[in-house]
Amino acid sequence: MASPEKQDVHQDSDSMNHDVLRTIFVVGLGMVGIAFIEKMLTLDEAKRYRLVTCGEETHLAYNRVALTDYFQHRSVEKLYLNQVEWYAQQDPERFIFHTGERATSLDTIAHSVTTSKGRRISYDYCVIATGSESTLPPYVSPARAERAQGVFVYRNISDLDKILSYSEQEHVKGGCAVIVGGGLIGLEAAKAVFDLEAISEVVIINRQAFPLSRQLDDEGGEIVLRRIEAMGVRVLTRTSVKDIITSDGVLTGLTLSDDRHLKAQMVIYAIGITPRDDLARQAGLKCVEKGGVVINDLLQTSAQDVYAIGECASWKGNTYGLIAPGVEMADILSFNFTQVETGLGGFKPRVMNMPDLSTKLKLMGVDVASFGDYFADRRSARSVLTSKVAVAELQAQDKAEKAIVKEGEVAINTVTTRMKHGSRQAALDGPIECLTYRDPFSYVYKKYIFTADGKYLLGGMMVGDTSGYVKLVSLVKKRKELEEPPSKFIIGSGSKDQDEGTDLDDDTQICSCHNVIKGAIVESVKAGVNTLSDLKAKTKVGTGCGGCVPLVTNIFKAEMKKAGHIVSNNLCPHFGMTRQELFSVVKIRKLMTFPEIMEAAGVQKDSLGCEICKPTIGSILSSLYNELVLAPIHHANQDTNDKYLANIQRNGTFSVVPRVPGGEITPDKLIVLGQVAKKYNLYTKITGGQRIDLFGAEKQDLPDIWEELVAAGFESGHAYGKALRTVKSCVGTTWCRYGIGDSVGMAIHLEGRYKGIRSPHKFKGGVSGCVRECAEAQSKDFGLIATDKGWNIFVAGNGGSNPRHATLFATDVPPSKVVRILDRFLMYYIHTADRLMRTARWVEQFDGGIERLKKILLDDELGICADLEREMGKLIGSYADEWKAVVNDPAKRHQFRQFVNTDERRPQTEVIQERGQERPADWPKQLPPAKLSESTIVTPKSEWEWRKLATVPDLMPTDDATTSAAVKYGDSQLAIFHIPRRGYFATQQMCPHKRAFVLDHGIVGDDLDGNIYVSCPLHKRNFRLTDGKCLNDEDFSIIPFDVKQEGDDLLVLLPDSDKLDAVIGTSKWMIKQASAELASRGGGEGIEIAGVGIGPSESGSTCSGERSSCSREKASLDW
Repeated sequence: MASPEKQDVHQDSDSMNHDVLRTIFVVGLGMVGIAFIEKMLTLDEAKRYRLVTCGEETHLAYNRVALTDYFQHRSVEKLYLNQVEWYAQQDPERFIFHTGERATSLDTIAHSVTTSKGRRISYDYCVIATGSESTLPPYVSPARAERAQGVFVYRNISDLDKILSYSEQEHVKGGCAVIVGGGLIGLEAAKAVFDLEAISEVVIINRQAFPLSRQLDDEGGEIVLRRIEAMGVRVLTRTSVKDIITSDGVLTGLTLSDDRHLKAQMVIYAIGITPRDDLARQAGLKCVEKGGVVINDLLQTSAQDVYAIGECASWKGNTYGLIAPGVEMADILSFNFTQVETGLGGFKPRVMNMPDLSTKLKLMGVDVASFGDYFADRRSARSVLTSKVAVAELQAQDKAEKAIVKEGEVAINTVTTRMKHGSRQAALDGPIECLTYRDPFSYVYKKYIFTADGKYLLGGMMVGDTSGYVKLVSLVKKRKELEEPPSKFIIGSGSKDQDEGTDLDDDTQICSCHNVIKGAIVESVKAGVNTLSDLKAKTKVGTGCGGCVPLVTNIFKAEMKKAGHIVSNNLCPHFGMTRQELFSVVKIRKLMTFPEIMEAAGVQKDSLGCEICKPTIGSILSSLYNELVLAPIHHANQDTNDKYLANIQRNGTFSVVPRVPGGEITPDKLIVLGQVAKKYNLYTKITGGQRIDLFGAEKQDLPDIWEELVAAGFESGHAYGKALRTVKSCVGTTWCRYGIGDSVGMAIHLEGRYKGIRSPHKFKGGVSGCVRECAEAQSKDFGLIATDKGWNIFVAGNGGSNPRHATLFATDVPPSKVVRILDRFLMYYIHTADRLMRTARWVEQFDGGIERLKKILLDDELGICADLEREMGKLIGSYADEWKAVVNDPAKRHQFRQFVNTDERRPQTEVIQERGQERPADWPKQLPPAKLSESTIVTPKSEWEWRKLATVPDLMPTDDATTSAAVKYGDSQLAIFHIPRRGYFATQQMCPHKRAFVLDHGIVGDDLDGNIYVSCPLHKRNFRLTDGKCLNDEDFSIIPFDVKQEGDDLLVLLPDSDKLDAVIGTSKWMIKQASAELASRGGGEGIEIAGVGIGPSESGSTCSGERSSCSREKASLDW
């Protein structure tokens, strides 16, 4: 047989003839055969295969594992794995099945199969899934078993029907049924006949000392034995049957190995199974002498295009009588037929690995489970040091106190072998320790096997209580270091349902920007603060970088609840509903603009909105309709980053991040980035998302920069939006010798699919080509890790101020199914998450958590998955590159001027050199308060004059949205705003909080009292346009100016430019490195402004000279 590496793997490649279906003939319609067929029908989305099968039983595929249930309901239909309707719904061009028909010959040369009904079926590929048959002892040949009445096996529906029929015969009623074999099938059969009214006595004969010797050790087996005997079933151990005793062909008893006679009216043999390989042997396929069709790692037999799966297959000399390995083989083979080459990139063929033999069953009314390497202790040289604790502490899940279980005992058994130090593998290969719990009164036994250091779980067994089985199996499979001490797996962990942040001490720092501790939040609530906005205004918490806001929100809500207050989850004062509810209103009523939404759902129908609801609604509209955010009706809703399609930086310039899908980039594109950076003098840095960030771009240069990038094949990277940022990848199978999946191809596909989609917050992806996880996929909002079975999908991870490890959401997902699951997850997140909520917090706060999400998005419990997929498809189809839209539209390019009344450029911050690149001077660590007003200007307002600074077209006013622009007057910068139905307003351009000249970029909003304000885009200080007062920080204020319209001209009432420059001139307020360092050290008292005696100027001089107004009464401007 050719090696797996050299044999062909039949690939779902684009080069195949799509018009001709390739036939796969499946021999056998059992559990494994139907599993393969189902997976093929699901995975073969390209519809390149035709499946034909025949099963010798007259029934459709049924669940053999649940055979015992048949004794209760006597309905084979209840055991069907798929109901009759499922078969009827299949496309006959893709799936044909025949029941009551057996494959009798296989011609591997002619590629054909002949059946018991004379049907000859040609195939391209043949899959043998004939299963196994019950083994009979040497003294009972098949012919003798057929002749002797009362001798049965326990394998299929026909066997059970015979047992049921025979038990009703008069000479059997009230008699004894003997089960030979104390394994899994033996106990299943014993329970079945035990429940028959016709049988009065059941005896189990077991060669070993205890039942289930292949799953349990003696201690566990003893617990099972006690439970069986307590039911009234006799168990004869350490013995076997020598022969059957018959009279006139009817069973009357058994002869045991010690020559004792045991009366019996019925005997059921459950001593093992034998692979059914007769068809393969007849065809000349290589088989194992003891039974089984030999297969390689790709499940290929010795014949070309013939495969074998399930109990009939022998892999590396092993056959498996459990269903799980057979289904695993069906997974592998269907994957290799359909997924090795797809439109989403290549994938290594899956190969057979040592299967997981973990089992969990209910036998004779006893829950029994074994998992991992549950006999690891048997293979080690044991020097047992037993420390038995007579009293085991069991921590109740919902109580802090500990209950004492007197009848329990915990035993620690140490197995001493030589240990290799220094690595996880050394620990896994080293000595072990067993932690056991035995409660004979409750028929409970547990044994867990750990590495000697207690860091890894290797395997275990459970009797009576198997509640932790799923978690334990997962821990063994992942081979991850345990987060709890081993004792917790026995005595419980006492887990607490804690609200995030509530267990923090009051002196814990919550906001590092403003050094706000938890106690300040607590005291504020006690003092009567009852809204999050009031809390921010009072404590400054969350008004810096904003990274602490989710934690602040949780603490605030918890404290409000403690104080007996009702916490509002409303979006903002303008909307009396949550973001999720507003999303539903907009979607159902098909609202398309902010004014329509305010009219339909707002508290006050003519409100402007605010810095909270406007971006939220902008995001909702983009998530539903994906119209260009620069369209006039939407532009005013956007935060500065979305408004200018770039990230605003602290000096008022922007960063440009072109998309580099999957981190893959050509040398030519790299050269273009370098050329653009040099031309526009941009600071360059490689981001954590595998792309290149170009910092320091002036607003007026953005369209020109984009034009050069677009011409080179780049698109917007949406680093500015609450949208997909990147899908990070390792090189996967493209280069890496360890690669299993094409991580680069998958990452590029996913990034191309989800680019531009707006969501409640930014989201990121990662794709790792193997479990080495070089792309850090488990720290992303969605992540894929290739395994030999497909992709494991992780969700809801993130870094940031409150990092979260992603949660495993779906395992071994075929490449062709990945997109569907991610579509659902992301669209449901868009539907239901709160504003600015990352997927991590969304999952944590989702009612029912990740398990509920699995039911909704994987099991389609709500019946919405098709809708979510359809909505995502519509969004994807509406994508347009926003940069390109600006480049190609002169009117939109016009919006990117620094000043609308001049082409002059004015730097906002001093530029310094560092490590060969230019960057803005540092902000001082802390700036003093700054209140500016008309009174700080030397010239009385009565002497100011109307001066033309702009035209109406400069502001591009509309009837439905606010607009703004910056103008230059001398060395001063002003911002002019147009508000529909309320006219024009003007203020200084500089926000005094951080000396940033950015107010024209801010969102214009109002409160329910009618106060109109502009919100600084950097840190959301809200300045009222009528008088300049800061509504949420009393330490700051700005100067407002009157505006009037004369024809198309906009005039602003202003003093002479030099007098205004002395107060708000750019040179006076520009951040400089020297003054920043001085302020950070606490030096200097402030800045001298003409006409205001407030201490030294930035240069250290004081006000002097004839032009100064020191003779006037000085107004205070404290810094």
